Amino acid sequence: METYKASEFAPFVDGAFVQENQSSSRRGTLRGLHFQVGRYGQGKLVRVVTGEIFDVAVDIRQDSPTRGKWVSSILSAENRRMVYIPPWCAHGFCVLSEAAEVVYKLTTEYAPGHQAGLMWNDPALDIRWPISSPLVSERDQKWPPFVTPR
Repeated sequence: METYKASEFAPFVDGAFVQENQSSSRRGTLRGLHFQVGRYGQGKLVRVVTGEIFDVAVDIRQDSPTRGKWVSSILSAENRRMVYIPPWCAHGFCVLSEAAEVVYKLTTEYAPGHQAGLMWNDPALDIRWPISSPLVSERDQKWPPFVTPR
């Protein structure tokens, strides 16, 4: 299976991929909503190598007509779909299978001082997560709500 070819992805990706991460999670885990700020914004090419996830991207651009809107995809080892999350989106996912291994390529390296996030269950975003009582890390429980422009 060919999972990436620069010549085919270049028109859709904001920069070159410089880092690749892999995470392992069990059923019911919810990760997100994460992003990095400023010049450290990360484009992410996300795919699942084991299991199945509900993947979400939220537009966080200040002047966007779709600011605060979200899209979702089911990614799994079986369907072999991938999704590109632009650097101007917050990203999160929840695990639908017993376990999941998620691999993602990044357009900028992880910069701990520039990480940020949004409250996963913010009513202003109204994300319809397909699980009712997710396992959420302490860090992800502390992200602030989304603030809409005035």
